[in-house]
Amino acid sequence: MSSLLSAFGIDWHLLIVNIINFGLLLFVLWYFLYAPIMRILEERRAKVAQSVIDAEQAREKLEEIEASRSHILTEAGREADDVLASARKAGGEKERELVASGEASAARILAAAEAQASELKAQAIAESKQEVAKLIVLGVEKTVRGA
Repeated sequence: MSSLLSAFGIDWHLLIVNIINFGLLLFVLWYFLYAPIMRILEERRAKVAQSVIDAEQAREKLEEIEASRSHILTEAGREADDVLASARKAGGEKERELVASGEASAARILAAAEAQASELKAQAIAESKQEVAKLIVLGVEKTVRGA
C-alpha cells in the first residue's frame, strides 16, 4: 500500500496529519458553529410555534369577545326598547291626565264665567229697572207739571 501511495506522490504521514487536522477542524466547526446555530434555530422554531399557539388563543378570545359584545348590544337594544315603551306609556298616561285636568279646569272656568255673566246680567237688569223707574218718575213729573 505504501508503494501505491508513493506512486501517486502521497506521503502517508502528511495524509494522517491532514486527516487529524480535518477532524479537529470539523470538531471545532461543529462545536462553535453547528451546535449554536442548531440551538438558535430550535429556539426560533419554538418561538414560532408558541406564536402560532398565542395567535390561535388570541383569535379564540377575540371570537368570545365579539360574541359577548353582540350579546351585550342585543340586550342593550332590548332594554332600550323596554325603556322607550315604558316612557311612551308614561307619556300617554301623563297626556291623558293633563287633558283631563285641562278639561276640568276649563269646565270650572266656564262655570265661573257663566255664574259671573248671570250675576252681571242680573245686576244690569236691576240697574236697568232702576233707570226705567227713574225715567218713569221723571216722565210722570213732567206730565204732571206740564198739565
